Amino acid sequence: MNGRPPGSAGAGEPREPRELPDLGSRTVTPAMQASLLVGRTLMRCFTRLDVGPLDGLPADGPLIIASNHLSNADPALIASWLTPALGRAVHWMAKQEALDWPAVGTFLRANGCFGIRRDAPDTEAFRLAKRVLDEGRVLGTFPEGTRSRTGALQPAKDGVTLLAIRSGSPILPVGVWGTERFWPRDRAIWGFGGTVHLRVGEPFTLERQTVDGKREALDQVTARLMERIAALLPPAYRGPYGGPDRA
Repeated sequence: MNGRPPGSAGAGEPREPRELPDLGSRTVTPAMQASLLVGRTLMRCFTRLDVGPLDGLPADGPLIIASNHLSNADPALIASWLTPALGRAVHWMAKQEALDWPAVGTFLRANGCFGIRRDAPDTEAFRLAKRVLDEGRVLGTFPEGTRSRTGALQPAKDGVTLLAIRSGSPILPVGVWGTERFWPRDRAIWGFGGTVHLRVGEPFTLERQTVDGKREALDQVTARLMERIAALLPPAYRGPYGGPDRA
């Protein structure tokens, strides 16, 4: 045994081409409705909910949901309330290992998730995400890439920004807080009590601006995206995007 999963490529070895997976239904199926009902019920039983207005969300066409990330509860919270408001499935990227687990994988696929390999190059994840948008679907993303350890926004990666620019898809900014106390990073399961908050902003599009003949740097465009999310959060959660010249 060489310590690698069967069929995986080692350093310097060519990777086998991967066929893009079936994304499943673009509509909210009965299985999704049941999962969302369970999610809303569990959250109402274990914590208080403070959800802002969810009116006027795009009913069709590609859409990127971009949220800050504090807890494992964030995808369930966002999906449980935004999916019914949108009236269509939200597709989240999930680690491929999770989709390979029999029960968990079946549940995730039934709820619109698709897998990415964590050891895969970013170009493959980009292809998968762009296909969701090319098909006019909703893509759920966390631009920071991982859960914040401090609760405040962390410097975001440029992947979501690049995806938005190349696809021309509108972005729906989302802010959540309180989930880091409901289900902390160092806890295997959620707790009880507290209040979880969810806020949704106005959809917008991102473009690289040109000033004095110079194209705007990608990290500056990403900062504009994160400022939209920061504006939905209390000041203590805004991190590097909460200065007086930003918020």
